Amino acid sequence: MKSLKQNRNPFLSLKRLIYFVMSVIALSIYVMQKQNIALPPLINNYVNDLLCLPLVLGAITFMIRCLKKDNSFMLPMRIILCMATFYSFYFEYYLPELNPRYTADWIDVLLYFTGALAFYFVENPNEISKLFKRKTHLL
Repeated sequence: MKSLKQNRNPFLSLKRLIYFVMSVIALSIYVMQKQNIALPPLINNYVNDLLCLPLVLGAITFMIRCLKKDNSFMLPMRIILCMATFYSFYFEYYLPELNPRYTADWIDVLLYFTGALAFYFVENPNEISKLFKRKTHLL
């Protein structure tokens, strides 16, 4: 019987730690907002928008990997971009039209896409090296 420690990938452990830290940060901000604790405007208005899609996409990837029993499963870029587009439309256009509690903010759209792309490149580190190889080929 193989020990679980033999199968440990240090990069996987780092990703889990990062995911945990992002979750704690997002949850802490949410709790402080609910308790009406004053936060700096950048933290209050933007950090959770940046963390939102990496957390959601990470949870989706984790569930699919468990259901398929395939630890190498990766969400395709088109799904990640569709999620960023959906969140942007829903939270920055649709909800503000229905409910005055929500406000449209184009910076949030940028943050959704930034978080989604960060998730993609963390999950697919080989894609970064492919980008740099393409650039050096062009030069």
